Amino acid sequence: MFILPELPYSRAALEPTMSEKTLDFHYGKHHQAYTDNLNKLIAGTELEAETVENIIIKTAGNDSQVGIFNNAAQYYNHAFFWNCLRPSAQKSEPSATVVAALTKSFGSLEMFFTEFKVAAVSLFGSGWVWLAKDGETLKIIKTVNGDNPLAHNLKPVWGLDVWEHSYYLDYQNRRADFIAAVLANLVNYEFIEKNLQS
Repeated sequence: MFILPELPYSRAALEPTMSEKTLDFHYGKHHQAYTDNLNKLIAGTELEAETVENIIIKTAGNDSQVGIFNNAAQYYNHAFFWNCLRPSAQKSEPSATVVAALTKSFGSLEMFFTEFKVAAVSLFGSGWVWLAKDGETLKIIKTVNGDNPLAHNLKPVWGLDVWEHSYYLDYQNRRADFIAAVLANLVNYEFIEKNLQS
């Protein structure tokens, strides 16, 4: 049985970029619903004993298990996402390791951010934008709905939720402003470095 993971910070810790009200809905309502739905859907099945990562991999692309996949992926995506963010008061700069890795794959840190912003703004509808590892190569990918890198044999390194529930209370339809604010203020570079090295 899966439980809603604890946030690594208070619900007000991401203000003003992400308000406490948004986090109340996003974490307390949406993430909780994915958790509850996943538990209901796998109850009594062979998937009940699996890790969420294995559930995602086993159900990806299977039309008869799309409900399980969507809820497992969104459970995982959100648990991952909360760690991608760093409280506003703890803003940090990327380490030399992170800068070197992003520069190797994208040309520079600035070029990575530019490419990431373009991908996030241009994603049609609901979904996610990811920095992912493909072997030793880093790439930016877009996934729709609950899809994620694990379903494509990639390792997620950092991700941004661009479903409307991530930003609508604070930014209304200004997705680009939300993306720019997160990238400028909330990136957890230590989490990126950890995922680059694992």
